[in-house]
Amino acid sequence: MSQIHIVTDSTCDLTDAEIQEHGIHVVPLTVQIDDKTYTDRVNLQPDTFIKLLKTAKELPKSSQPSPGVFKELYDELGKDGSKIISIHMTGSMSGTYQSANQASQMTDSDVTVIDSRYIAFGLAFQLREAIRLRNAGATVEEIVAGVNRVRENTRLFVALDTLENMVKGGRIGKGKAVVSSLLNIKPVGHLDIGEVTICAKPRSYKQVVKYLMSEFEKDTQGKKVAGVAISHANAMDTLVNPLIEQVKATGYTGQVEVAYTSPVISTHTGEGAIGFIYYTE
Repeated sequence: MSQIHIVTDSTCDLTDAEIQEHGIHVVPLTVQIDDKTYTDRVNLQPDTFIKLLKTAKELPKSSQPSPGVFKELYDELGKDGSKIISIHMTGSMSGTYQSANQASQMTDSDVTVIDSRYIAFGLAFQLREAIRLRNAGATVEEIVAGVNRVRENTRLFVALDTLENMVKGGRIGKGKAVVSSLLNIKPVGHLDIGEVTICAKPRSYKQVVKYLMSEFEKDTQGKKVAGVAISHANAMDTLVNPLIEQVKATGYTGQVEVAYTSPVISTHTGEGAIGFIYYTE
């Protein structure tokens, strides 16, 4: 019997229970730590990765799935005429979306590939909307429109505790990192069009929380907040708990979801970083 299958990658912050309950197909990325290669969410979990990151001799490297891996899955899922919606992490940070897109052109199955333009819970929010609409009997076109609406109403901020991994990854110069370290700067960036843009340079955890909350209150004023979540790389006491307290103080009565950041993302952000994500209806 044909149906609509939903495919994503291992950087999403859906829970294992959600993935199993709704039959979501997760294609994992791989992470190489020194001389050993791990499969994300298979033999490498986000919380244990932080421990490995501390002792790694070199900055871990992540690799996207090949088009062939996606094609094999698409071929299998679509062999009975089922349609496929494949939603992935922002194409500006990984070649995963490009691999999926290439595979969609190679397979005979009916596949619609979407660049979420986000990561972590920003991707999960879109997947949940796709799940909700699919389960309600929506068409592929209606699901795509719903996913687009969620994306347009999402904000995602990244706050870094250290620039060490950004230097190792060649994303910024060592000089800037030294200056930031001396000034105790904890850069905050936003991910709006698939790329991170630095928007604030607070000098303490307290100032990070203050800035993020000012943006949250400004963005959600007069609107219904549909979801709030925080991905973190071992930052519960420094940023996560204070942020949850402040979000609740605004009158938000929903759950503030918390999860460890995917190893693929933590590799670049380093320990102590967070992603603060929310969207409105």
